[in-house]
Amino acid sequence: MARSVAVPVTAAVLLLVVSWQVAVDGPLLGVDRSVRAAVRTSHREHPSAPLDHLGHLLSDLGGGVPAVPVLLAAGGLAAWWWRRAGAGRWWLPLPVAALTAVLIPLLVVPAKAGFARPGPLGDPLLPGQWGWYPSGHTATATFSYGVAALLLARAAGRRTARGLAAAAVLLALGVGAGLVWSDFHWMLDVVASWCLAVLVLWALDRRLPRPGA
Repeated sequence: MARSVAVPVTAAVLLLVVSWQVAVDGPLLGVDRSVRAAVRTSHREHPSAPLDHLGHLLSDLGGGVPAVPVLLAAGGLAAWWWRRAGAGRWWLPLPVAALTAVLIPLLVVPAKAGFARPGPLGDPLLPGQWGWYPSGHTATATFSYGVAALLLARAAGRRTARGLAAAAVLLALGVGAGLVWSDFHWMLDVVASWCLAVLVLWALDRRLPRPGA
């Protein structure tokens, strides 16, 4: 039991600490400045157009398109798989996928507006403009691909389930790395969204039934 709660507890503590530091402009934000300085140095000393293109491509994977359509398609496919597996509530993946798509902006947008954090380029926020904390693209990617993997894994074999989980993790990490490399977000913007998604995914994994169980 202790091991099962270690991940969400760690994620919750880290999210609270990072959010507190962002709110008070605390010393932990030095991590952001150090990471950005290292990225800018790498850009300057080792320029690479293909790598820059990859960073933009990975960042785009966290947009509403393609992440949300992938989530909804996975919900439909999972419902079909669950039905074939004999699940009583085989239709459940459909509303779970739809609610996840709605939950992302409900969690992220108020936080962006509340913290109103400027981005790495330092441009002041315009009236009515949301801030950069937490990262919306990171949250969209981690929630969408993570929930898609959870829904499909419930009716998949162990090997396929592991592959789905690995793919979701790699996509979430890739989107975050692309955003930081492309100077679209501070590192802690990304970390906060990962932590938030971990909490939701952990709770969903514990409550989501398994077909035939």
